[in-house]
Amino acid sequence: MGNADECCSTQLIDGDGMFNVHGLENFMKEVKLAECGLSYAVVSIMGPQSSGKSTLLNHLFGTNFREMDAFRGRSQTTKGIWLARCADIEPCTLVMDLEGTDGRERGEDDTAFEKQSALFALAVSDIVLINMWCHDIGREQAANKPLLKTVFQVMMRLFSPRKTTLMFVIRDKTRTPLENLEPVLREDIQKIWDSVPKPQAHKETPLSEFFNVQVTALSSYEEKEELFKEQVASLKQRFHQSIAPGGLAGDRRAVVPASGFSFSAQQIWKVIKENKDLDLPAHKVMVATVRCEEIANEKFAYFASNEEWCQIEEDVQTGTVPGFGKKLSLIIGSCLSGYDAEAIYFDEGVRSAKREQLEAKLLQLVQPAYQLMLGHIRSGTLDKFKEAFDKALSGGEGFAVATHGCTKAVMTQFDEECADAVIEQANWDTSKVRDKLRRDIDAHVAAVRATKLSELTALYEGKLNEGLSGPVEALLDGASNETWPAIRVLLLRETESAILGLSSALSGFDMDEQTKDKMLASLENYARGVVEAKAREEAGRVLIRMKDRFATLFSHDSDSMPRVWTGKEDIRAITKTARSSSLKLLSVMAAIRLDDYTDNIENTLSAALVDNVKSAVTNRSITTVDPLASSTWEEVPPSKTLITPVQCKNLWRQFKMETEYSVTQAIAAQEANKRNNNWLPPPWAIVAMVVLGFNEFMTLLRNPLYLGVIFVAFLLSKALWVQLDIAGEFRHGIVPGMLSLATKLLPTVMNLLRKLAEEGAKPPTTDTRGNPLPGSKNFRNGVNTSSAVSSSASSEITSENGTEEYSSSSKQD
Repeated sequence: MGNADECCSTQLIDGDGMFNVHGLENFMKEVKLAECGLSYAVVSIMGPQSSGKSTLLNHLFGTNFREMDAFRGRSQTTKGIWLARCADIEPCTLVMDLEGTDGRERGEDDTAFEKQSALFALAVSDIVLINMWCHDIGREQAANKPLLKTVFQVMMRLFSPRKTTLMFVIRDKTRTPLENLEPVLREDIQKIWDSVPKPQAHKETPLSEFFNVQVTALSSYEEKEELFKEQVASLKQRFHQSIAPGGLAGDRRAVVPASGFSFSAQQIWKVIKENKDLDLPAHKVMVATVRCEEIANEKFAYFASNEEWCQIEEDVQTGTVPGFGKKLSLIIGSCLSGYDAEAIYFDEGVRSAKREQLEAKLLQLVQPAYQLMLGHIRSGTLDKFKEAFDKALSGGEGFAVATHGCTKAVMTQFDEECADAVIEQANWDTSKVRDKLRRDIDAHVAAVRATKLSELTALYEGKLNEGLSGPVEALLDGASNETWPAIRVLLLRETESAILGLSSALSGFDMDEQTKDKMLASLENYARGVVEAKAREEAGRVLIRMKDRFATLFSHDSDSMPRVWTGKEDIRAITKTARSSSLKLLSVMAAIRLDDYTDNIENTLSAALVDNVKSAVTNRSITTVDPLASSTWEEVPPSKTLITPVQCKNLWRQFKMETEYSVTQAIAAQEANKRNNNWLPPPWAIVAMVVLGFNEFMTLLRNPLYLGVIFVAFLLSKALWVQLDIAGEFRHGIVPGMLSLATKLLPTVMNLLRKLAEEGAKPPTTDTRGNPLPGSKNFRNGVNTSSAVSSSASSEITSENGTEEYSSSSKQD
């Protein structure tokens, strides 16, 4: 390397044809070639060995190439290809000094390397200087003819769209004017061009299609050094702004940007070494492809390691990032701008393609984060909708109004948040996420709607159940001719009320009439179902109901007081009335009569179960058809039948069997009561006793003491009668009465004697005016007290017996 202030040079290709990659990269960094873009030019020089090429370049461009020592004789000074930057020339100009041709040092390999280096120079250079001796012009055996043939031959292998400037520098010019030398030189060049074999496509192609030929002449450096330097200085001016239109290097087609010069030169030399045809346009595209891809990779790596992007990527994992789209758009835009700045001079097609690839890679990198962002926005918006929707419904707002208002509000908010998340460089469609949000909202609305409708339906079904079950049960329990009409009125009233309420509630749901009518019809059917279910339930307990009704009517009078079978009641009539009422209950419970139609169930049951029994007793010889020997009722659909005729017959048989005991008990109680009330002897016995006991009666009259003893005995007997409740004890029969009296007699007598003893032991009082004799008064009080106690006990037992009789009757039922 030379001094950077004056010149910088490096060996590009050594004498063995090895490309100095490391040296070239260092050279480019030192001269800052990559910053030049397309504002640079490459000049190369070819010519015979020891023809002063390096000397010319050093004086012309201020380089420091090694020059031949004239005192050591002609020898090879430049080996391979050297590269240097020109001093004091704008724009940046690179000069390549090629190894001289026809050198004796290479021998037979001279032609091969000569062609390779010539082809390399033509491919890389904008201007090619051909150094030649003045005395070779017009000579058949001139030293420059092999060189020109080499240049023209390799040109056939170089498919280049631009014309290369060939500047012939005539060295050691004689006194012959340049105007006279130039036509001869051009004629020699044309002859060489014509003699070079060309492809069929270029048989008639003129030289001017490939080269821009320039001719200049310089005096001898050794003999006229000052004049030489003046001419070189004049020539140097032509290289200033050489790339401008009309300059020496005005044709800039297929120029590789400065940043790709190293790679381009390497690839060109590689192709040349492999002895392949060099297609410069394709090469330019290849260089542009490699370099643009390198730049794109650098920008992608820069983006991937960007701290702001990494932070966004981390934050978006847990929630939304404010300004997501704007931040990423700036970072991506910065990367793409950097790419554009570095790749601006490369092939436009390649540059654009690689830019699109870079942009696609960047967007592919950020797309997961973008999708996460949209997902967070969608889920957040859905949560906001749920909250707002529930709040609106809780505030009493109509379902349809709340749905429309909340949906519109959150969808607008979603669009705004999506717009904030949009990346400018991406043309991503958010419609799928928006549609997904809308589906989620619709699903939530549908779920809430179904819940609300279910709650409304359950509410009004509960009201119907409450309004129908109890009343229907009560109506069926009090079965009469007006039971089912009353149930129909009740069902109609409750159904209309429920339907009116539900219809009013459904008006806020904005549903179609068909669905609304279907729900109202379902509620109406539910009401009928409640009545029918309750009727079926009660039909299952019809036997219990019948027995309860029989017991109520049989054991209680018209004032609902328990009956006491005194013997005056008509048990047959009471039994008939109770059974008729039970049969009425059975007929009412036999079928569902929610539709207004008439049936003959009651008459059929009466005829079969009551009237038929009488006729069967009177006409045992006549055989009749049993109207209950069927599983259906006339004029009653099977679906409305609760108890079939056969079941009614079986139930009536069981009912009669289970209520027969109560009737028997009533009859027995009535007979016992009759026997107990007839304790006096017959009249004839009384007359006989009076007649036969006349003498004894007269004896009592004559002796009053007997009368007193008899009176005392009567009082004692009366007290025992009351205390023992003899009439009550014999009410249930003679034997039970005797047994009961046997157990109670002795305790009762002892109790009376103890009371008499207690009365007799009391001291007498001094005041006799207001008190009779103590003994008689106490005795009378004792008798009265005993009589009161006996009367109270008698009434209690009577009441208890009546209760026991009713309880027994109920238990038997």
